[in-house]
Amino acid sequence: MRREVVFSLFVLCFLGSDVVQKGQAIWLTVPPSKNKCVSEEIQNNVVVLADYIVVSDDPSHAIPTISAKVTSPYGNTLHHVENATHGQFAFTAQEAGNYLACFWVDGSNPGGGDVSVNLDWRTGIAAKDWESVARKEKIEGVELELRKLEGAVEAIHENLLYLKSREAEMRTVSETTNGRVAWLSIMSLGVCIVVSTMQLWHLKRFFQKKKLI
Repeated sequence: MRREVVFSLFVLCFLGSDVVQKGQAIWLTVPPSKNKCVSEEIQNNVVVLADYIVVSDDPSHAIPTISAKVTSPYGNTLHHVENATHGQFAFTAQEAGNYLACFWVDGSNPGGGDVSVNLDWRTGIAAKDWESVARKEKIEGVELELRKLEGAVEAIHENLLYLKSREAEMRTVSETTNGRVAWLSIMSLGVCIVVSTMQLWHLKRFFQKKKLI
């Protein structure tokens, strides 16, 4: 446990503020007749917060509307809206795996072309409202930054444990698969030996009946 925490601190110092601010704004170009999706692998009990808005390149036309749908790794719908120009979704991951957010253009698109969507996707420590925490606990400055670093270290440590468990699961699956392949190879070899023996026995009897041997 202590080694993992020390390693988390090392990774945090190496990556700097990119770990603390684990969030990014994504520009999506949504075609008029196709879906555009983004996905992220998220572990259990991780908070996800996202905002999206349609950006119009032509102010002379009305802003087109889109539909948005967010699904969990097992296909559960976490967010679904239609005819929207902006929106927000937030949830706490209950299933580990790839979460999928898809956007598509509604029929009411005045321009008829591609639609630009800005998606601000934040997970874990980046989704936490630090301003509210600072006001509630009356902390600021260095103490607030240390609290952010502490949260980042905890997030990294949890991620390391998650990766460790995934590696153990994949190793178990690999060992089970190798064992089954080995048994299948042995069974196949046994079947081949039995069939070859039966063929030799049948040929020997055939030649004996024909008095060739």
